[in-house]
Amino acid sequence: MTATDTGRRGGRDAKVRQRNLTRLEAKVNSERARAEFAGTLNELEDKLNVPKQLRIKTERAKVEFRRFANEQPVAAMAAAAGVVAAVGVTVWLVVRTVTK
Repeated sequence: MTATDTGRRGGRDAKVRQRNLTRLEAKVNSERARAEFAGTLNELEDKLNVPKQLRIKTERAKVEFRRFANEQPVAAMAAAAGVVAAVGVTVWLVVRTVTK
């Protein structure tokens, strides 16, 4: 082995190291892209899952109504009575239409 052989081998080793580093970078980049893609899919699933969205919105409405009822109990009772009356009238109209 001469000094020139060592120089060539060192250049070859540098190329191999660079190629391996590039492979590692590609692997890291692909893992990062997979993680981002999985996160995006999870977000889409959450947004497009109608039963889950209804459950979340129902819970929010319950919390807001409870807060409203605690702050203004008379107004909350009036709102509840209005909802009951609207549902009652709707049921009455449906029954009346079906029985005719």
